[in-house]
Amino acid sequence: MTTPAPADSSAAALPPVVAIAHHSGFGHTSVLAEAVREGAADTGATVHLVKVDEITEEQWALLDTADAIVFGSPTYMGTASGAFHVFAEATSKRWATRAWQDKLAAGFTNSGSKSGDKLHTLQFFSVLAAQHGMHWINLGLPSGWHSTTASENDLNRLGFYLGAGAQTDTDRGPDGVHKADIATAEHLGWRVAVQAAVYAAGRAAVAA
Repeated sequence: MTTPAPADSSAAALPPVVAIAHHSGFGHTSVLAEAVREGAADTGATVHLVKVDEITEEQWALLDTADAIVFGSPTYMGTASGAFHVFAEATSKRWATRAWQDKLAAGFTNSGSKSGDKLHTLQFFSVLAAQHGMHWINLGLPSGWHSTTASENDLNRLGFYLGAGAQTDTDRGPDGVHKADIATAEHLGWRVAVQAAVYAAGRAAVAA
């Protein structure tokens, strides 16, 4: 069993690095990825957007050095897209060396239906993270839009807890992504970056 070396005590003073590894078939998931980026960047984190269907060796290196990786994909036929699955299988090289051990992970997805089996995609992301020995960060929000006084504009309006779920009408382009879902994705990015900073500070404190 390999135990990662403790972080240097100076690491706590550095902003965390968050990478968003995502695929977008028609642009809707890219809108969410940008929202996750904005939420994380608002905390002062350094954020990298990585399109997994165009990933380069330099971007693999960015993932390897990130404190947290957020996975994103549309939900197609009850799971992540084929392009994301190709990326997931390619991460086996990192699995073999435990390169992502103890990083933080989170996920987001979009589909045309209110449910659309998005939960299965988020579960796929969480199992992928677990195989790498990563720590999963959930959405951290109560469900919205579940009473007569609630609104479709509530954060987490679709009631997902494992990650951020979005619904976009199938006959609308990327500009049709619901504003509440965009805000929910921003919250996810913020939460991941905050937890990454806390985690780095804790490791630095233990090492001190």
